[in-house]
Amino acid sequence: MKPARLAICVAMLIVAGCQHGKRAPGDARHGALPPPPKPYLLHLPGIGGERSIDQTLTEGLVQGGVDAEVEIYDWTSTDVGLSALYARERHQREADVVAKMITRRFRADPRTRIYLSGHSGGTGIALWALERLPPDVKVESLLMLASAMSPTYDLSPALRHVRGKAYALHSPYDPVLGVGTRMFGTIDGVKTDAAGRVGFTKPPKAVDPRQYEKLVSIGFDPAWIRLSNIGDHIGPMMRPFAREVLAPLLRTGVLREFAGAGTRPTTRPAAVGAR
Repeated sequence: MKPARLAICVAMLIVAGCQHGKRAPGDARHGALPPPPKPYLLHLPGIGGERSIDQTLTEGLVQGGVDAEVEIYDWTSTDVGLSALYARERHQREADVVAKMITRRFRADPRTRIYLSGHSGGTGIALWALERLPPDVKVESLLMLASAMSPTYDLSPALRHVRGKAYALHSPYDPVLGVGTRMFGTIDGVKTDAAGRVGFTKPPKAVDPRQYEKLVSIGFDPAWIRLSNIGDHIGPMMRPFAREVLAPLLRTGVLREFAGAGTRPTTRPAAVGAR
């Protein structure tokens, strides 16, 4: 066979082989992507460690339609209360642990929708964990309930790792975050009314002020009393409130409004921005 004809035959065989090996779109037998994994919800308790209120919160979220794999991580171990509040070195170690937990989930499949929630002192661990994430790793939403952080703590480094919104619920009727934090200090060591009582305020020297566009500040609504949230330190952890208010907020970004007993809820987009 002449060299030119031989070259043509070889080229035809290569093209035929390539055509035979092409994958049909959506053909799972040829390596099409599987469906995205189930969302993952990681909750961090306050300085009291994991309690029944952490269970009622997560149960309410699931009942309200947050279809996610739920994990409650007790960063306090057995050293709870004021010991957990003052354990500054442990705060940083535990933030590293949580950051690695989130990163592992993200690396396993970047399509995973990761929700991070924290109650009271747990919001500090959540924020410090977000600050430690690699640049490309992000959570879908952050939920901060009765945050024991100081109001002017710069959230922007943490918010860089939130793809959607960061919801911060606060109540002026929370005594723990008033008298308590003025006397013993916030989780970040400031003796003041905590953000869970007065809301977060963007500091003048925020590293990245634009990130505060992701912050949704939500003050206490007396209509929530009928949902077992009376505005105290554990009010936002109650199952009916989590089911009827927090779950729709995470799923749709819409805050349901309750006008009072016997009325049906209405909805409105949650207000965005710092106080």
